Order: sequence, then C-alpha cells, then structure tokens
Amino acid sequence: MSVVVVTFPGSNCDRDCQWAVRQVGAACKSVFHKEPELPADTTAVVLPGGFSYGDYLRSGAIAARSSILGAVRRFADAGGPVLGICNGFQILCESGMLPGALLKNADGRFHCEDAILDVSGQSPLLNDYPPGEQVVFPVAHGDGCYVADDATLARLETESRVAFRYVHVDESGNAIVNGSRRGIAGVIGGPRRNILGMMPHPERRADLALGGDDGLVLFAALASMPAPNAGSLRSAS
Repeated sequence: MSVVVVTFPGSNCDRDCQWAVRQVGAACKSVFHKEPELPADTTAVVLPGGFSYGDYLRSGAIAARSSILGAVRRFADAGGPVLGICNGFQILCESGMLPGALLKNADGRFHCEDAILDVSGQSPLLNDYPPGEQVVFPVAHGDGCYVADDATLARLETESRVAFRYVHVDESGNAIVNGSRRGIAGVIGGPRRNILGMMPHPERRADLALGGDDGLVLFAALASMPAPNAGSLRSAS
C-alpha cells in the first residue's frame, strides 16, 4: 500500500512531496505522467508543484490531459484521496476535478513568501487540525489567484469546501498575496470530500529544519485515508 506522487515534465516539488510522505511513515512511489494506470496498491495520490509543460497555454492545462489523469479521476471518483499542491491544484481545476481556476496574481508578480492560513473546511484530510487552527505554509507561484463564479463561491462556502483561507485580505476580502477571491487558498472536492487542491506548499513545512512541521498533519491524514476498491479503478477500455 503506497502513496503515489505523479511527476510531470517540469515538476519540481515531486521529491519534496515524496520526502514528506515518508516522514509520516508511509510508503511512496513515483509515477510518470505517461502511465495509463496507477499502481494496484495505490492508497493516495499527490499532484506536486512545479511548472508542468512550462505553463504553456495555461498553468496545468496540458498536464490535465496527461494519460495518468484518467486513472487519477477514477481513483478520486471512487473516493480515493488526492492532494494537488500549487501546480497540482491548477491541474485539478483544469481537469474539472475541482471547480474554479487559477489566474495570474493580481499584481502580476511571482510571490515566494510565507502565508498565514486559516484551516476552514470539512474533509477527512483536515480532521487532524484543531478547529480554528492557523498554519504557516510558503507560497511560490505566479498564477495563484483563485477565481470562480458567484454561485460556485457561495456553494463552496455553504458546504464548507474552502479548505484553507489566507488570513491577510484586502478591503474586498480578496487575498493580498495574489488576489484570490474571498481569500481562498484551497478547495475541497470529490464524492467523499477526498480531493484537496491548494496553492501553498505543506511539503515545505514538513520538518522543523524548514521552519515548522504544520504540513506533516496533512500528509499523515492523506496516508491514513482508506483506499477505494481496486475493482472500480480500471479503465473500461
């Protein structure tokens, strides 16, 4: 049983995520994006940060059409836990597995800095954070402005599907760091609230030597979630 970290051309946080997974005592496998299926013993999937395909067209747009995404979608539809970080969040949105989109930061600049976040959503992936917990995760993105139509934003709020929210917002409630609407830093989806996409990097706060270990809580929850029935994961073709 193992957590799979998918590598795309241009991924640069895949090894960091593998290291974080192993820090919580879980087995980990690296899978290249051209594979048509996930390994049979997959218990969770991580789509890591980076610049897949050089961010051509739109960040994550080409990677969202990679061969492995069909298997990831089937895994998620069956209730398997999927975590998308930064570029992984963009891929989840571009593939339609999560609502909304990630646009250029509002100020047009690349931001690499620590961000204070409120843990705000309801998901098995967040259960180990105390209610009202604040965490500090680094951000490193140029296309991190989360947008969605008003109806989608209202649904995310009503259904407690906003996983993380930037604490520092402007007078309109949008994130100062990138302009994300309503300060949204992460979104929950999936039939069992088993998909989580987020722009900040929990793998960069997975050891005290990195400034904190808030991220280990998330990786531990990911590794402990039950895997779906293997029979529901194979392609019909």
